[in-house]
Amino acid sequence: MVDLRELWEFRELLYFLVWRDVKVRYKQTVLGALWAVLQPALFMIVFTLIFGRLAHLPSEHVPYPVFVYAGLLPWTFFASAIATSSMSLVNNASVITKIYFPRLIVPLSAVGVGLVDLAVASALMVVLLAWYHLPITPFILLGPAFMVGVMLAAIGIGALLAALTVTYRDFRYVVPFAVQLGMYATPVVYGVGSIPERWRVPLALNPMTGMTEGFRASVLGHAPPWTLVAVSAVTACISLAAGIAYFQRVERRFVDVV
Repeated sequence: MVDLRELWEFRELLYFLVWRDVKVRYKQTVLGALWAVLQPALFMIVFTLIFGRLAHLPSEHVPYPVFVYAGLLPWTFFASAIATSSMSLVNNASVITKIYFPRLIVPLSAVGVGLVDLAVASALMVVLLAWYHLPITPFILLGPAFMVGVMLAAIGIGALLAALTVTYRDFRYVVPFAVQLGMYATPVVYGVGSIPERWRVPLALNPMTGMTEGFRASVLGHAPPWTLVAVSAVTACISLAAGIAYFQRVERRFVDVV
């Protein structure tokens, strides 16, 4: 069971770790925080050329750049959060071995850094909607709720990977590869409408399926696919509970093996 009171008592440390990592990430860079926009923007351009222009993948009657960027926003946040979380304990070994604090704060701070990048990258989404004259509908108010689902999945999977990486260092090589594969198992460059109906619910066992489709639908002004969202929400909650449970079970060993 997570001790929420203890986490709240160490909230200033969480803020410090997030702010420190944000400053380190953008220190002595040419573009600064714009790097958070550059990565999904470049992916958007490449995917538009390959999957939009050459492969002619359907984009639900909206311009493909908007379609794919609406999928890239939650995926980029998720991928960055779990990649950073997986190495967070190893990278903060000097802090972990010197003072006591709830170790869960370390992977949580990695997710917090991803939220900062997400906020910056979302500005381009607004620009794209305006450029293509796409209307803003009340469905967009659901967007933050789907991002909460993404965050819960990222915390759970990130905590699990962080704990595993402390003990099994080869996970540092497994995680980037798994993230690359995971993007194609998530409807980022394609929509679930391109998937045969019998495979849609199994695909939603990936928590990012329903969250990505839900976020994209909310941004583009469509009703989300609630069945897929519900399946992915359950999976996200299971991932959160399982990841934190494993993390807490092995965290006493961190000081000895980190």
